[in-house]
Amino acid sequence: MKPRVLTVAGSDSGGGAGIQADLKTMLALGVHGMSVVTAVTAQNSLGVQGAWELPAEAVRAQYRSVVDDIGVQAVKTGMLASAELVETVAGLIGGTDVPTVVDPVGISKHGDSLLADSALDAVRTKLLPVATVATPNLDEVTQLTGMRVESEEQLREAAAAVLSYGPRWVLIKGGHLPGDAVDFLTDGSEEHWLRAPRHDNRHTHGTGCTLASAIASRLAQGDSVPEAVTAAKAYVTGAIAAGFALGGGIGPVDHGWALRRGLS
Repeated sequence: MKPRVLTVAGSDSGGGAGIQADLKTMLALGVHGMSVVTAVTAQNSLGVQGAWELPAEAVRAQYRSVVDDIGVQAVKTGMLASAELVETVAGLIGGTDVPTVVDPVGISKHGDSLLADSALDAVRTKLLPVATVATPNLDEVTQLTGMRVESEEQLREAAAAVLSYGPRWVLIKGGHLPGDAVDFLTDGSEEHWLRAPRHDNRHTHGTGCTLASAIASRLAQGDSVPEAVTAAKAYVTGAIAAGFALGGGIGPVDHGWALRRGLS
């Protein structure tokens, strides 16, 4: 049977990030994608015009419906707007014995807040401890730890700060630093530096969602965490290179680039 991956995240009406990006990534990487919608956003290439979170009971019902009948080989979390939703999802994941990728979404590509300040403590104390891999970008590292990363040398320190909250592995995404796109993966002992050339392309909407979903897809197929992250970064790098204009602002990455080249 085809591996099944569940995304627990918000909907992006513009199709570049969130649930929509997750499902496109899963299709491209050969797994069956399923979804638990946590919030609905009015969103386009210019930003987020509105967001409405779903009740915790609706999130719980979606999760149980999928997991209890269809089953799942990996879970990925994205936008969990409130402390109640973070705690609900953390409890559900804690009872599901599969690899989980936590993308601690706090701020959109356009700078819009997607996580209430009151939910940050729940992310630290409830969600990160059940994560197989946490994938914060540098803004999210600052939100979670108070640390500002301004150089590649600080990525190891940032990773240690996030690991202190309990995830098994952490991937610090250094894409906001100058120079090559450098990410740092560690479990506290093993270390992997992942480098990719920076593409001169402003169409990067959805990169975080796409990367986390790609990692989850590869974990569902049996990869180790370092193997999954390495393959996911290669997929996202190609998707950024193929990104395209959409609307009047920041366009999305191209989730289908690998399919068109006969790769998966």
